[in-house]
Amino acid sequence: MRTVLIAGSAVAVLVAAGAISYAVAGENGGGSTVPSADSADAGFARDMAVHHQQAVEMSYIVRDRTKDTDVRRLAYDIAQTQANQRGMLLGWLDLWGLPKVSADPPMTWMGMGDMASGKDGSLMPGMATNTEMKKLGTLNGKQAEIFYLQLMTDHHKGGIHMAEGCVAKCTVEVEKNLAQGMVDAQQSELTTMAQMLKERGAKPRT
Repeated sequence: MRTVLIAGSAVAVLVAAGAISYAVAGENGGGSTVPSADSADAGFARDMAVHHQQAVEMSYIVRDRTKDTDVRRLAYDIAQTQANQRGMLLGWLDLWGLPKVSADPPMTWMGMGDMASGKDGSLMPGMATNTEMKKLGTLNGKQAEIFYLQLMTDHHKGGIHMAEGCVAKCTVEVEKNLAQGMVDAQQSELTTMAQMLKERGAKPRT
C-alpha cells in the first residue's frame, strides 16, 4: 500500500532527526539551563517513554498475529520509531540527572494529574488496558489487524495530545522539536490507519 510506504519513509526521516537531536542534547544539555524534576520537559520525557513502550509492545504482538504485509510493515515502523524515541527521552533524563519515575500522577506536568486513573493498566489517555492487550494477543488475521489499528488509533490520539502539550510547555528546544515531529508523524499515521480500517470494513472506535 502506497500510504504505508510513505508513512514508513516519514518515520525513517523522523528517526534520523531524533538521533541528531539526541547528539545535540548530549553536547549542551539541550539548552542553557537543565530542567527541573517537576518541569514539563522532564514530565513529558517520563510519561511519553511509558506511553511509547506500550505502543512498541502492541506492535510486536500484532506482527506475530497476522501475515498481512501492510499491517506488519506499519507495526514495525511504529515499534522501531517509538523505541528509538523512548531511548532519547530516557537518555535526556540521564543527561539532566533527573529520575525516570515520579511520585506525581502521570500528566501532572500538563495540569491533568487527576485525569489519569490508571484503571486496568491504562495510565494515560489513549493507552490500552491490560485486558485489551491480552485480547490482542488472542486474535489472529483480520480480527487482530482491526483491533490493533483501533487500539493504535486511540494510542496515537492520546500521544498527539501529550506531544502538543510539550510543544506548548517544554523549554528545551530539541525536545520541543521532537514532540512536534511526533505530532506530524502520528497524524500522518492516523490517516493511514483510518484507510486501512476502511479497507477491512471497520472504523476507529472513537
